[in-house]
Amino acid sequence: MSEDLMDKIVSLCKRRGFIFQSSEIYGGINALYDYGPMGVELKNNIKATWWKHMVQMRDDIVGIDCSIIMHPRTWQASGHLESFTDPLVDCLGECKQRWRADQLDTMQCPACGGPLSEVRQFNLMFKTYVGPVEEKSAEVYLRPETAQGIFVNFKNVLNTSRMRIPFGIAQIGKAFRNEISPGNFIFRSREFEQMECEYFIKPGTEDQWFEYWLEHRMAWYVKALGIKPEHLRFREHTQDELAHYAKRACDIEYLFPFGWQELEGIASRSDYDLRRHQDFSGEDLTYYDDIARERFIPYVIEPSAGVDRTFLCVLLDSYSEDMAPSAKGGEEPRVVLKLPKNLAPVQVAVLPLSKREELCRGASMIASMLRKHFRVEYDETQSIGRRYRRQDEIGTPYAVTFDFQSIEDNCVTIRERDTMSQIRVPISQLVQKLTELFDEE
Repeated sequence: MSEDLMDKIVSLCKRRGFIFQSSEIYGGINALYDYGPMGVELKNNIKATWWKHMVQMRDDIVGIDCSIIMHPRTWQASGHLESFTDPLVDCLGECKQRWRADQLDTMQCPACGGPLSEVRQFNLMFKTYVGPVEEKSAEVYLRPETAQGIFVNFKNVLNTSRMRIPFGIAQIGKAFRNEISPGNFIFRSREFEQMECEYFIKPGTEDQWFEYWLEHRMAWYVKALGIKPEHLRFREHTQDELAHYAKRACDIEYLFPFGWQELEGIASRSDYDLRRHQDFSGEDLTYYDDIARERFIPYVIEPSAGVDRTFLCVLLDSYSEDMAPSAKGGEEPRVVLKLPKNLAPVQVAVLPLSKREELCRGASMIASMLRKHFRVEYDETQSIGRRYRRQDEIGTPYAVTFDFQSIEDNCVTIRERDTMSQIRVPISQLVQKLTELFDEE
């Protein structure tokens, strides 16, 4: 990937309403972002695709939605209060910036060349208070991950869903980390969203289930999101970089413009979490296998993906530039987001050829008809060529154009995004034809 691709993506996101800087009118706030009209649709489609494949299409995984603020003992049991830290150094020179010590090759400030302070550990969790008084007993934390909400609800889900091991609990939700040095747009931010599953298994079967989830999750990126296989790879964690809870861990990495980076982590967490919560809470979190007649604390395999990183990955992988016919003759550059049809924020654009009243009236009726079946946008502003270019930039697979001939023959033109090929279809068959085109994917 070209190094300037990130700049193009950031520009496109602002220009076409995918992502805005948070609180931009006040100068913004570092590493926090808002999703615009196009962005929220794409983000929701990614989450819906994950939920469909992880929960709705399986009978061994159920969903849950836990609170962001949890009892503070949760984070004592999980080890986050003790171990969830990064090494921090301060610039003692002119710029006074702060850096993660493990990302520096020298003890001089990368910005101004000044000396750096001694390393100190910095806890990444955001702290706040519950109730009207800011006192020690009222301290709570914004969750740094969604996993612990699943673990503390293990017994509730087990008692109410009648699941049998092996089974999983899935969740999509916000998490918060007070990163020392966030960056690369939405790749590393302080407020982000996770798609996580904790898959509970019998001890001794963790190796086979770990391999299963490696294969299953890699296939999701390629088949469901259309990511190019050559842009994905596995990276096994070495023993000295394993998290305190992990027996084994492997990342699915994506080739971002700034290098290979983690897209999703898959961890074999043994029985660490359930055992710790059992010890700290006093609740029995064992599982009784009535067939084998034995009781045990389940082991866990955790596939954990970032929504925002997946969003960025999808944009990067679908971005394309080619040449298209110009209204003035010849050709001109065209930017296209070749998004999978199921992910596109707008599936069908309905465009009158011009702003003539009879054309707008007919196109509006078609848009109303199609909205019952697809995500539709109606657009009558600017020339038809400029409107095609805008739809290409936001990834709309098909544009339906109502022209003067449509008034006579009750047919419309369907234009395909990637090839710009066009077909003429009777309005009475439009829904059926578009459905067939979407089903082809």
